[in-house]
Amino acid sequence: MKKFVLIIIAIILVVLGGFFYYRYYFVFGRGAKAGELNYFVEKGYVWKTYEGRLIQTGFKPQNMGGMQSNEFQFSVTDEKVAQMLMSSSGKILELHYKEYLGALPWRGYSNFIVDSVISVTDPGTGKRTTF
Repeated sequence: MKKFVLIIIAIILVVLGGFFYYRYYFVFGRGAKAGELNYFVEKGYVWKTYEGRLIQTGFKPQNMGGMQSNEFQFSVTDEKVAQMLMSSSGKILELHYKEYLGALPWRGYSNFIVDSVISVTDPGTGKRTTF
């Protein structure tokens, strides 16, 4: 009977571990987004994380109205990428990101984690820098 209980507990732990991995560490999608970097900050009480918002260019909707603006909220875990984004506020950026199914407090508030900067364009001069 004791062996049976240990096997059941082991199975439950493996299933819970698999669920946790799938929910928080499995990369659900990868992609790239482009737009103007609205803000980028480091915040948090216990875990300091980098959070940002990219404003994507608007487009004219089919119904009457004005322009529609899309926001892309993201987190950054890499210190080098964070420093690059800190100095790029107001510039047009192309960012590569990974999408997870759930957010972890030490990884950031968003399911979207930016792992690299593809290019930075200064709107004033039109100069584009690729990485």
